[in-house]
Amino acid sequence: MPMSHETLTIALTALLADAAFGWPQALYRRVSHPVVWIGRLIGALDRRWNKGGHRILRGGLAVLVVLLAAILPAWALTALLRPLPMSELLLGLLAWPFVASRSLHDHVTAVARPLAADDMAGAKQAAAMIVGRDLPDDPAPIARAALESLAENTSDGITAPVIWAAIAGLPGIAAYKAINTLDSMIGHRSPRHLLFGRIAARLDDVVNIPASRLTGLLFVAAAWAAAWSGQAGARQAWRVMRRDAGKHRSPNAGWPEAAMAGALGIRLSGPRSYQGRPTDEPWLNAEARDPGAADLLAGLALYRRSMALLALLLAVLLTL
Repeated sequence: MPMSHETLTIALTALLADAAFGWPQALYRRVSHPVVWIGRLIGALDRRWNKGGHRILRGGLAVLVVLLAAILPAWALTALLRPLPMSELLLGLLAWPFVASRSLHDHVTAVARPLAADDMAGAKQAAAMIVGRDLPDDPAPIARAALESLAENTSDGITAPVIWAAIAGLPGIAAYKAINTLDSMIGHRSPRHLLFGRIAARLDDVVNIPASRLTGLLFVAAAWAAAWSGQAGARQAWRVMRRDAGKHRSPNAGWPEAAMAGALGIRLSGPRSYQGRPTDEPWLNAEARDPGAADLLAGLALYRRSMALLALLLAVLLTL
């Protein structure tokens, strides 16, 4: 489906609204959040259907039910609002909660501030809100975990929903967020979800292909844009992304993570442990140094520039 003026306006409006306001706590207390609604449905289907035989089929049916529950209301709202004045802006505001640019920045900043102040306990507590790995009392693993989360979630939480809004409007962004939430809840390789979540995980891999590559390119461009302030590294970001993205265990996360590692001149990924169980992940930009608090702040600056470039790209496409 080609991008249209309507869908591009929806995407840009959602991105700008979230960057400006996030999702206000007052609004969350009143109506919660659409992703929470989707999560409740997924949880109910997981409890009721993830049992007995034919787990892959049952999981596929759960994916279908969740997708229909997300797409049909979005399609109906689009049809209802389209005849109204400024319908594109109204639909963009409805798409707003599916973009998470402000919350991602806030969560990573919450790690960066105590880390810069040598408050390991505070940094670990904040990092535990965004990553599931074991975190030692060492600034390098904490900074690395937060930077990896920042890079991967830039793709999953902002670039991907914006792309799907630009392609298919409100139904597109709602469908993407349903798939992404399915993957986060049932798409992991635990004994309970290895079969039931298989289709959700594969579908999430597919729909994130364009966003992961574009996010990597945005980080490269953002590094180039920062060259005048002393943080060059666009060439290194491009080289490391091309060389190391495929080493990552995920078919998508390696692209933004490798680009960020190259842009900042640090190494990411690598060995870590989950609940005491070590995993030997390969390094991205292995020859570089470990990150610290200053690199986390630089990563946030790179993120802000890349999101500004994404907004600029949408604005340019609107003029064509």
